[in-house]
Amino acid sequence: MSAERPATPFVIGLGSDLIDIGRIEKTLERFGDRFTQRIFTQIERDKSERRATRAASYARRFAAKEACSKALGTGFRRGVFWRDMAVVNLPGGKPTMKLTGGAAARLKALTPPGMEARIDVSLTDEPPTAQAIVLITAVPTHE
Repeated sequence: MSAERPATPFVIGLGSDLIDIGRIEKTLERFGDRFTQRIFTQIERDKSERRATRAASYARRFAAKEACSKALGTGFRRGVFWRDMAVVNLPGGKPTMKLTGGAAARLKALTPPGMEARIDVSLTDEPPTAQAIVLITAVPTHE
């Protein structure tokens, strides 16, 4: 009887971003809903608006979108837009990214056949900065 060894994940991309929370706070004061509606999904806005540290919450999500666009290898071009990437939480609370539109299409093109993409996200802030790291891996599809 041989034990089957789990397949090693294939790294698709890695991105990180560091942002000044004060920059986001000033942008929120200046542009308000115009800024948040252009950049963030409704779920992200609802979650951030409930936070006592509203600007830091938006800053972490902004950094995650930047980091994810880097991990996809495109930045915000080639059909990848801000609201194509949303920070969401898994049932246990762990953050991940939900991709739609051009970001989802790019991820699909990068994912090898017979594999599925997994997006791991690390968010943190230590005022005056917020940081996000996004790691995209491909793991074998379970049949």
